[in-house]
Amino acid sequence: MSQVAINQVLSQMRALESAAKSGEGSSIGGVTNSGSEFGKMLAESIDKVNDAQNRAGELKEAFTRGDEGVELPQVMVALQEASISFQAMTQVRNKLLSAYQDVMNMPV
Repeated sequence: MSQVAINQVLSQMRALESAAKSGEGSSIGGVTNSGSEFGKMLAESIDKVNDAQNRAGELKEAFTRGDEGVELPQVMVALQEASISFQAMTQVRNKLLSAYQDVMNMPV
């Protein structure tokens, strides 16, 4: 997956996060909708994926420069961890969008 695609998906996830946060404290029919815990969890997850991507990129750059203490297996593991975490986050985003669409298509 290219860096542009990764950044595009991360920006979509951040937009979903901000949309979730903007709905905090809204009230429908006397029922308060507080999504602060979900919003915090989503933000933390996005930050962890971003940190994994950044760390993998830094290790890759350090290895290509020939820095001491950076071994190829370490770089490969970091890249795979970043890739898997990004794929998992993408799947979570897809499931959230699917659930949102299902709720919006429910008859009232």
